[in-house]
Amino acid sequence: MDNTENNSLSGRIKRYAKVTGAVGGIAARVAGQRYLGLNLGKQEMPADLKSALGNLKGPVMKVAQILATIPDALPDEYVEELRQLQSNAPSMGRLFVKRRMSAELGKDWQNSFNSFNQEAVAAASLGQVHKAESLDGKTVACKLQYPDMNSAVEADLKQLRLAMSIYQRYDNAINASEIYKELSARIREELDYIREGQNMALYRLMLAKEETVHVPDLIETASTDRLLTMTWLNGAPILDFIKNNPELEMRNLVAKNMFRAWYVPFYLYGIIHGDPHLGNYSIRPNGDINLLDFGCIRIFPPTFVKGVIDLYIGLRDSDEELAVNAYRTWGFENLDRDTIDVLNHWARFVYSPLMEDKVRRIQETNSGVYGKEVVEKVHKELRRLNGVKPPREFVLMDRAAIGLGSVFLHLNAEVNWYNIFQELISDFDVSEVAYRQNEALTTAKVPTAL
Repeated sequence: MDNTENNSLSGRIKRYAKVTGAVGGIAARVAGQRYLGLNLGKQEMPADLKSALGNLKGPVMKVAQILATIPDALPDEYVEELRQLQSNAPSMGRLFVKRRMSAELGKDWQNSFNSFNQEAVAAASLGQVHKAESLDGKTVACKLQYPDMNSAVEADLKQLRLAMSIYQRYDNAINASEIYKELSARIREELDYIREGQNMALYRLMLAKEETVHVPDLIETASTDRLLTMTWLNGAPILDFIKNNPELEMRNLVAKNMFRAWYVPFYLYGIIHGDPHLGNYSIRPNGDINLLDFGCIRIFPPTFVKGVIDLYIGLRDSDEELAVNAYRTWGFENLDRDTIDVLNHWARFVYSPLMEDKVRRIQETNSGVYGKEVVEKVHKELRRLNGVKPPREFVLMDRAAIGLGSVFLHLNAEVNWYNIFQELISDFDVSEVAYRQNEALTTAKVPTAL
């Protein structure tokens, strides 16, 4: 990188810091709350842990983005700041764009397009998006990664590991070792745009029969491992859509479409989109869903999916043996009676909308924060019982469940969640899921190593 590009990068960092300064402390607290179960709002928080989390100012700040999906978790001005981080962070200028595009497609890179808008239409922590027209006349989105993101991510991951190790000394409720492994693996994958293009193809395949969910086409001739070009999908951010569509019928339709967009791939293929934050999808005027980002995808063993269904049935039918076997299938170890009771308390909350064959809201309490009280109670009890070590698969499952639940709270949707869920699991067969998963991954050429 020459001095000009260094200066451009420095400028981006300064502008990014200006936008994020007001919420940097909040991002640190969310990192702790979502993945460590830590209430970082307390004055008695250890100074060394506060310092470690406070240094998370780079790409790993992405873990804070989910906060913007939770109604009433923060004052409106802070939520708006976090929304800016998701899609409107300060972008790099034209000189940067020319240098980065030349590095990815060669000095004649403009010959790959009929036209290319060098002003970014969106920017975030890893890169920025430009609108262009392909050689065959399609409107496309070009996601261009900032330089040296590998180094930035590795530095942030080291800081996150330090924060987790410090926290472990103060609070034993959650053993975060597997959580760190999962987060670091998925965040590193987000830097690989070749893999993201394969994930995009995978989602087009899995959702081919879902007429209300739309996935872009990859433009391979204008894509590299740091540049991803795809067809442009028109739609509105969900909060804008809600503001302009107060009718309950339309909000319910969006909720149903969102549910299927995330859970058809999981229950039929054992694969989930692990990042349902507000910048990763948009809504069409008719309520259809556009999925826009495929960097954070999790492939599960089909037996894990069976465990999700077995736990549901075990809780529904008061079949304790089936429920305990589900936990063991997932990898929970040394489970005693009290720990099982605490885990079941959390599971009953997550499954509660799916247990009742009736139209209802996703959460029938007055709290505007999805799961807040339950999380706090579970954390307190686990700490009393000397903690638990969650399997690494739970990180993205939990993130998806809480993130989507928060979206449904925003929508204030009233849906028969039971019916939608039963449609997905009624013919569940673990061997069929294994077969479909293998066929889909092979066709899309997605690496299967976790």
